[in-house]
Amino acid sequence: MKIVEQLKQAGKTLFSFELLPPMKGGNMESVYKVIDPLIEFNPTNVNVTYHQQEVFYKKLKNGLLEKKTIRKRPGTVAISAAIKYRYPRLEVVPHLICGGFTRSETEYALIDLHFLGIKNLLVLRGDPPKTQRFYRPEPEGHEYVIDLVKQIVNLNKGRYLDEELRNTTSTDFSIGVAGYPEKHFEAANMDVDLRYLKDKVDAGADYIVTQMFFDNKRYFEFVENCRKIGITVPIIPGLKPITRLNDMKTLPLVFHIDIPEELASELRKCDNDQQAFELGVEWAVNQSLELKKFGVPALHYFTIGETDNIRQIAKKVF
Repeated sequence: MKIVEQLKQAGKTLFSFELLPPMKGGNMESVYKVIDPLIEFNPTNVNVTYHQQEVFYKKLKNGLLEKKTIRKRPGTVAISAAIKYRYPRLEVVPHLICGGFTRSETEYALIDLHFLGIKNLLVLRGDPPKTQRFYRPEPEGHEYVIDLVKQIVNLNKGRYLDEELRNTTSTDFSIGVAGYPEKHFEAANMDVDLRYLKDKVDAGADYIVTQMFFDNKRYFEFVENCRKIGITVPIIPGLKPITRLNDMKTLPLVFHIDIPEELASELRKCDNDQQAFELGVEWAVNQSLELKKFGVPALHYFTIGETDNIRQIAKKVF
């Protein structure tokens, strides 16, 4: 079932979470260990992240450079298939990114996902690899998310890249996109960021999942501003519990978000990671209950490989 259909039929706040694929050499057992403890809370879907492969150049003895490509995690098609097989009632939402793919490679991935019966996608630009400071699209790839959205919409209409194809099969993907309550760090300002988001929705996106935030006021203001400019699709808040003391430094640095002073003050009182972990659970529970009272369509949790905290939160919220 499509995510938008789940949201329409639910009549209550739904529960979903994001899964980080195992590093190179890992297997599906590590994925099951993340999912299994959360099944009792009836999650409607699980998102499977994708990270752009890294490219670097190795200098050879003859002075020439050899291009090397490293993919540290398995692809979402394989993981999505395995999850769908083991958990038939759990909708799988693979991430599809612009970075690292040509339009043709994207079409091949979409054909594979359609073949597997997967109907939901979260469409993102993707972060540049660590070897690049700025995002650069592949030759013949997509520079902007809106163009990737349009390619999926075209495929839903049976329009493939090869315009001479006849008797094509239409796909049936539902498209989610990301929203940023505290603004995407590359956007000039919040108004510009919201206009870009509306463009993606107007192009065919069905719902929005937000970047993590720790102050619910940011989400409430974001939703209000979205509605003012005509964005009417569901807006699902994304939450990431604090898990360690260093999160106060790393999360703002990596994800370009603010840690509210109330949370930062409590975090400074923690003597170790276990205390920070417990504070993270408590803060996320309070966030979740307030958002649920507000009537959010779903609560989406970023696990980043952690399960026990999400389980503790879900016990008190769902």
